[in-house]
Amino acid sequence: MLLTTSVGSLPKPDYLVHARSQARKGQVSPKALRALEERSTREWIKIQEDLGIDIMVDGEQYRGDMVAYFAEHFGGFKESGLVRSYGNRYYRKPIIVGKVTHPRPVTVGWWTFAQGLTKQPVKGMLTGPYTIMDWSFNEHYPSRRAATLAIAKVVREEARDLERAGAQYIQVDEPAISTRPEEMDLAIEALGIVTKGLRAKTLTHICYGDFTAIGPKLHKLPVDQIDLEFANRNFELLDFFRGKRFSKEIGLGVVDVHSHRIESTEEVVANLKEALTVFRPEQIYVDPDCGLKTRSPQEAIQKLRVVVEATRAVREWLAESNGKVRRQKVSLATAAR
Repeated sequence: MLLTTSVGSLPKPDYLVHARSQARKGQVSPKALRALEERSTREWIKIQEDLGIDIMVDGEQYRGDMVAYFAEHFGGFKESGLVRSYGNRYYRKPIIVGKVTHPRPVTVGWWTFAQGLTKQPVKGMLTGPYTIMDWSFNEHYPSRRAATLAIAKVVREEARDLERAGAQYIQVDEPAISTRPEEMDLAIEALGIVTKGLRAKTLTHICYGDFTAIGPKLHKLPVDQIDLEFANRNFELLDFFRGKRFSKEIGLGVVDVHSHRIESTEEVVANLKEALTVFRPEQIYVDPDCGLKTRSPQEAIQKLRVVVEATRAVREWLAESNGKVRRQKVSLATAAR
């Protein structure tokens, strides 16, 4: 119960940020860049092991934007100019110009590399078909639905490749779902294409949107676990779930990835205990609100440390509480005899 993990991305060290910038100018070879990406991945796996993270991520040190990365490797896309995503961050918005295809595995090589560095499970990380569609220009398919379902079929191929490689957890990120509640049924249909028949545990991450609108259909998302940001909203999302019989697992974001403030262990412990008034302990996986790539490496490590320390404290509290209950039952049974 209360397994710890991370949502996906982790910050790139300065040497890798610099090398990626030079590589775009042709000043660093692909081979040299790959070596630095592997170095950074090794470092983050070691950091997660030292912290005691239960389910690891590779940190996506080889990726830029979460949609553009897949568009670069799938067939049927070309690159547009820079488009603002948020703040001062920009990405090259993909354009669908032909039939979307899956020429070869995209993430399996990196997943295999990362998994080979640790005995802990490493999640396979994919961007979902609805988000890829919504964050791309469509110049080929007749409708948003047609484009989404076409992309879903190739994302499914990638998910199956990850499962064949041995991935026990496959996360399909769908942040765009929460911004267009009127297309929730389309997102559910597409995600169902991706996850149908998979034996691996399936997850989806959704963040920063109108949960009052999409909330009533969250239980229809065809995954085992739904990962949500709670900390950024001061855990007000708990009120949505309170009193409902929600059967899926919950990825509980307990630290805010868009704040430089490092939460205290005591604060996260209190919020975890409050979450346990809504969810069962075996339902909850504990992690940051979202990917940590916007934080500095040191801030990311501090936030992950708080996640682990708070979770351990709550596990101990639960064990002690359960022990007291068992002792009380034994005492009552003895007295009855």
